[in-house]
Amino acid sequence: MGEASVKTLETRTDVSSPAVVDDEAARPEHQHTLITRLRAPRRPRIWFEILLIAVSYWTYSLIRNAVPEQKSIALANADWLWQVEHTLGIAVEKTVNHAVNSVTWLIVGMNYYYATLHFVVTLGVLAWIYRVHPGRYAATRLVLFATTGVALVGYYFFPLAPPRLMDGEGFIDTVLVHHTWGSMASGNLKNMSNQYAAMPSMHIGWSLWCGLTIYAVAAVPWARVLGLLYPTATLVVIVATANHFWLDAAGGMLCLAFGYAVSRTWYGDMPHRLPRHPVLTGPHPATAALLNRFRTPTPRG
Repeated sequence: MGEASVKTLETRTDVSSPAVVDDEAARPEHQHTLITRLRAPRRPRIWFEILLIAVSYWTYSLIRNAVPEQKSIALANADWLWQVEHTLGIAVEKTVNHAVNSVTWLIVGMNYYYATLHFVVTLGVLAWIYRVHPGRYAATRLVLFATTGVALVGYYFFPLAPPRLMDGEGFIDTVLVHHTWGSMASGNLKNMSNQYAAMPSMHIGWSLWCGLTIYAVAAVPWARVLGLLYPTATLVVIVATANHFWLDAAGGMLCLAFGYAVSRTWYGDMPHRLPRHPVLTGPHPATAALLNRFRTPTPRG
């Protein structure tokens, strides 16, 4: 009799005690949190990317050029930075500027390099990543956007004159001397751009972004070498044309480091370590929510 009671209790225990299930393991993919879905790399939409890049660059230019030029402060900061470089023993920009300026074909080429490749190569790398590495595109783009965004802080709080605008230091404005179409801060185009936004150098920030991106994901060795040579050549160009100090380049590198930190924090890894092709191909959750908002009929009272 006692044995039967034990069996009855065991039976009741088995029935009344539900099995413990791991919620994370059992949770279907579509029930993941919104933040996880927002972070998940997905295939970019060409129309959205073109619009985003155009609006972002227009906004960046608008804010950069709206920063007060503060000529006297910018020139004082340039004098101070020049003295810092003398103290560090790296103040050789004027020597490079004069040496390269003596070779006409070389400095003219650098003027056009400074004016064009900054945009052409950057857009080219963006297009390449979009087409060949779509899973890494959003994270790579975020690095560039965060780098550019934080640079605006430097322009606002530390207005800086480029070497070619310093008083009495003997730097040569190579665009004016050789009558080339170069920097928008020289000649007839100088009123279209803030001339005192030299710190940080986005020529270095963007070119180093291009170089590191190419080096990280390119399949052939010669492309990786060219990727590293591009920011190196850009560094020589910005100094030879007297548009930046060495320390402006260091500022651009710091901005890029910030950009990578933002991207890694959001996506959980460096861009080149993400899958080459995204698993998710549907619309972004924010886009889907916006579309659903417009599609949902408004109830009538």
